[in-house]
Amino acid sequence: MAETSVNEKIREIISHYKLSDRQFAIKIGVTQSVIGSMFQKNTEPSSKVIRLTLNAFTDISADWLLRNKGPMLISDIKPDPNIERMERLVDTIATLQGTINEQMKTIQLFTEENQKLKGELAMLKNERNIG
Repeated sequence: MAETSVNEKIREIISHYKLSDRQFAIKIGVTQSVIGSMFQKNTEPSSKVIRLTLNAFTDISADWLLRNKGPMLISDIKPDPNIERMERLVDTIATLQGTINEQMKTIQLFTEENQKLKGELAMLKNERNIG
């Protein structure tokens, strides 16, 4: 599979949104001559044009534009079902960790109370033996 140049992908973006080169240039904030020259000379766009394009068209996938990976539109990217499952597991773990923390506090309170009662019991036994 031949790689599509970034220049050609910019042309695809313009076509997808049914824009003229001038409208595209205005939308990304450059002069029409910048875009016209890029297409006329068949040169790759500058990093500035790429950055401005991705900022102006937030639904365009940077992976598609720069790496030839995935679909053009982010909305066409299928979410990984495992991500949702992992998020639910993380939520469950966080909830369980909260429960564990509360139980640890309760155990600590009971341990302190138990030590206090043992001390009182020892004092009572000691008083009984003396008296």
